[in-house]
Amino acid sequence: MKKTFLYLPVLAFILCSFTILVEPPIDFYQAQLRFPRVREALKTKGKLVDEMLISKGISTSNFEIFFRAFKNEQKLEIWAKNKNETSYKLLKIYDFCATTGVLGPKRRSGDRQMPEGFYTIDAFNPTSNYYLSFRVSYPNASDKKFADPLNPGDNIFIHGSCISIGCIPVGDENIKELYILAARAKSGEQDIPVHIFPAKLTDENYTNLKQEYASNATLLEFWSWLKPGYDAFERTNVVPNVSVDDTGKYIVK
Repeated sequence: MKKTFLYLPVLAFILCSFTILVEPPIDFYQAQLRFPRVREALKTKGKLVDEMLISKGISTSNFEIFFRAFKNEQKLEIWAKNKNETSYKLLKIYDFCATTGVLGPKRRSGDRQMPEGFYTIDAFNPTSNYYLSFRVSYPNASDKKFADPLNPGDNIFIHGSCISIGCIPVGDENIKELYILAARAKSGEQDIPVHIFPAKLTDENYTNLKQEYASNATLLEFWSWLKPGYDAFERTNVVPNVSVDDTGKYIVK
């Protein structure tokens, strides 16, 4: 008997889920509503989600979203836009309700680090151990160049509850809103981008980071790859095109 629905070849969740992932159905959002927690999320948060979108002039059914997370500030920004538009509008900011690790990227399983870099949402879990969750695509091509080659870690989620060993928890009530938003967007959007930064990389904050971590040249070099992606979105509210070169460096276009 099929246990769920999701995105990717058959695979088992280890940290935040034990659900089997299979190819997506034609209408992802409607398929998600088969699950009791998703129906409950729609019942209790659906109107609020609609109001958030409408207040920004955004369709409630034909839109795209973008996540930006800042580890130092412990904030998760949700941006949205109509499908036929280019620039995003800030929809809401959520607090992390727990955190773990230190500033810097994730490099191995068990290091309790939240990743840093440019990712997408690659799986949804409506029966998560942490109420509802969707997975960040760690390790990406850059991470694989620098992380432990035998055990880089995986299964990093944005989820409910208030426990973290590398995931981004926002609490059960907030994940209901986020899950409905993400599931609706996924029905019409190929990828949902997620950018995770050590902090808001304003020029002032970036200067402070360079001073505080002056003895860690490797970390500062890594953050110098993230700064152009932060700056590009700040200037335009358009998600930049980010690739990874042969050395694992992020290239922002």
